[in-house]
Amino acid sequence: MKTFIASLAAVLLLALPGAARAGTVTVKGSDTMVILGQRWAEEFMKKNPTTRLQVTGGGSGTGLASLINGTTDIAMSSRPMKKEEEDKLRGAKAAPTQLSVAKDGVTFYVHESNPVSALTQEQLKGIYLGDITNWKEVGGKDAPIVIYSRENSSGTYVFVKDHVLGGEDYASSAQTLPGTAAVVNAVSKEKNGIGYGGAAYAKGIKELKVKKGTEEIEPSEANIKSGKYPLSRDLYFYLRNAPAGEAKAFIDFALSAEGQAIVTKVGYFPVK
Repeated sequence: MKTFIASLAAVLLLALPGAARAGTVTVKGSDTMVILGQRWAEEFMKKNPTTRLQVTGGGSGTGLASLINGTTDIAMSSRPMKKEEEDKLRGAKAAPTQLSVAKDGVTFYVHESNPVSALTQEQLKGIYLGDITNWKEVGGKDAPIVIYSRENSSGTYVFVKDHVLGGEDYASSAQTLPGTAAVVNAVSKEKNGIGYGGAAYAKGIKELKVKKGTEEIEPSEANIKSGKYPLSRDLYFYLRNAPAGEAKAFIDFALSAEGQAIVTKVGYFPVK
């Protein structure tokens, strides 16, 4: 949490009036990726002091909307771009470019004291649709399940809706929180809580394994990179056109050996 707060403070400093000037590259979107984007920016600017990187969150949908509106150079997204978003970009005479920059596994979190250590995707679906409401229904203690979710602008929200809920709507009882760090904080304090987010944020809580048949699959580096973990995903940069100039230099750095080492340090997994 201290790391997150320090990173957020740095983001805010970069976003102060006067930062957006010639030589500035704006990067906006996924809250899952904002710490990673900030780390990349910090290291890139040490090597390229004439370039300013302005990195802000707000959710994948917000970043992609900014890309469509032409108000950001790079959109960070923890989900693939939707067809309607791509159509809007093409309608604006852009040629959308997608780049995978890191790998992640969407992880479900519970309180450290929760005896449940693994759930099937069907059980996760039942919980988040509101069909399963007590932990005893999935092998836990007799206690009501407190559900935490992300806001609908979040790429992780969309990923879970598509890949876990089968496109159905979340239960009305799900409490929406404005970022993964907030979800982790809530679950760490609520003994009966469950939430979800990126693997890098899973600190101070228990990560659930996903049951598949008789196997319990953990969101480990090997399982996520191989795709064995069923909720593995890529994290993306999107641009209106092919990368050029300072934006390309920044992306090249993110995908370099040094940049991918930062991915590992933050808690995600390299694409190379």
